Amino acid sequence: MSVDVVTHLNFRGEAREALTFYQSVFAGDIALVTYQDAGNVTDPSEADQVMWGQVAADNGFRVMAYDVPSRMPWNRGENSFFVSLRGKTAEEVTAHWEKLSDGATVVQPLGPAQWAPLYGMLVDRFGITWVVDVVNR
Repeated sequence: MSVDVVTHLNFRGEAREALTFYQSVFAGDIALVTYQDAGNVTDPSEADQVMWGQVAADNGFRVMAYDVPSRMPWNRGENSFFVSLRGKTAEEVTAHWEKLSDGATVVQPLGPAQWAPLYGMLVDRFGITWVVDVVNR
């Protein structure tokens, strides 16, 4: 038996933009269902927001996201979670790092670390903290 763990990101009106950005970084297929698509509109101004969305790539990358309706509490939070991105080669990791860094705040520049050939941390333009490294085997 196996289990897949998928990071689920919560936004307030930015889910479509975030998923499109992550698809541009990692490739793969994007799937979106709006509140209107699902027949679940409670606020007409939010009808085109994402009720369920996902990016899934052949390289194993997968992330889900939705727009929290305005009737529900939501706060971007601070250090509430990190998304860990681990690759097998420096080239693979560096390519993703360069794309993720667009509009990001770099917390720890990508470079050698005691525990990994490459390690870095950034907060992307959507406020999501990414921990990026090369698997040390």
